[in-house]
Amino acid sequence: MKQSIIRRMAGPGLLFTGAAIGTSHLVQSTRAGAMFGAALIGVIVLANLLKYPAFRFGVDFSHARRQSLLTGYRELGLWALALFLITVIPLVPIVWAALAAATAGIISAVFGTLLPVPVMATLVLIAASALLLRGGYRLLDRVNALMLAFLVVSTLITTIMVLTRVEWGTLTDFTWTQQTTALLFIVALAGFMPNPMDVSVIVSVWKVEADHSLPPEAHPHIDEARASFRWPYIMTAFMAVCFCIMGAGVMHAQDIAPVNDAPGFASQLVGLYREALGEGAAILAAIAALSVMLTTVIAAVDGYCRTLPVAIAVWQGREDESTTKRAYLWSCLVLVGLAIVALFTLMSEFTVFLDFVTSATFVIAPLLALLNYLVVTRCELPDEARPSMAMKAICIVAIAVMSALAVMYFALP
Repeated sequence: MKQSIIRRMAGPGLLFTGAAIGTSHLVQSTRAGAMFGAALIGVIVLANLLKYPAFRFGVDFSHARRQSLLTGYRELGLWALALFLITVIPLVPIVWAALAAATAGIISAVFGTLLPVPVMATLVLIAASALLLRGGYRLLDRVNALMLAFLVVSTLITTIMVLTRVEWGTLTDFTWTQQTTALLFIVALAGFMPNPMDVSVIVSVWKVEADHSLPPEAHPHIDEARASFRWPYIMTAFMAVCFCIMGAGVMHAQDIAPVNDAPGFASQLVGLYREALGEGAAILAAIAALSVMLTTVIAAVDGYCRTLPVAIAVWQGREDESTTKRAYLWSCLVLVGLAIVALFTLMSEFTVFLDFVTSATFVIAPLLALLNYLVVTRCELPDEARPSMAMKAICIVAIAVMSALAVMYFALP
């Protein structure tokens, strides 16, 4: 019984990991390793560290209030909730399209080109939606945990296999700081690393849903809730480093540039593992890549389909944040439909498309991090749920750094 309760407590944190280890890891982290060797490992670690407080604030607020961050935004003022809706929701279909296209590319790499990428990606979105509509949060939690197990094992094995091929001297190579294209890539990399900042709201929605499944006497202490998020978050950051090492060991070591389309990139990665390390390594790389993207697509579809109805309910001033099946269905139909339109209109250059999405999410990240900071410092909360001075300091530094990078993104030619 106790293990079951601990497992359910960890659910939102593991869902965060499942959502995170996607394009930010498989595509962007691997590309970072392919282009710069081990040079950007420090950037990846720093991005994860700086973003941590803003994500954890979602756990703190939802644990203490049993309401999502969206309620906190409304308490700051309708302007804060409106800012979230205006800056985040329009990007959701484009994000889904990017995730589904990457997943379709990996399926093509593993099983061969069965259908054009937009068609295959459409089927991925429809299948994920059908799965979630049938099983809800509980099924999502179980499927995510199972696929994460495959992901972690296969990724660790493949990372160990390429360690000796990495040019570790590139760790101290900072010539990328003088390259405009490299700096723009940093913005794109940090945009989804480990997750877009709006996922802090989704985590708070998942936390409220998970707490509903716990018996009243099992509601954890705030320290337990924080730990149940912290350890999955650390695993998420570690996996990002692993994918960077994989790119550095397999692609950078051979001076191979990543290709620009989803099927080509996935096929290239799996093919290089096959050439360098044999069929077994290629199979492991394919399993890792497919697990990565499937967990991300399923988690992303569920997260935003829950968040949109909750945002509407909070906007209308309703206390009950629970999502009805009808509201979930309509959110799914609308967002999936728009994502399919994006797939058939915006997919000519996959990595350009992906960089646009990740860069756009990063540009709005400091605004959302600031909102989360204001929620946990100004809204009604017990003292134990307030952030420490260290967490406040890291969050303020993160907001400053993300703001500077956002300005740089527009200032650079």
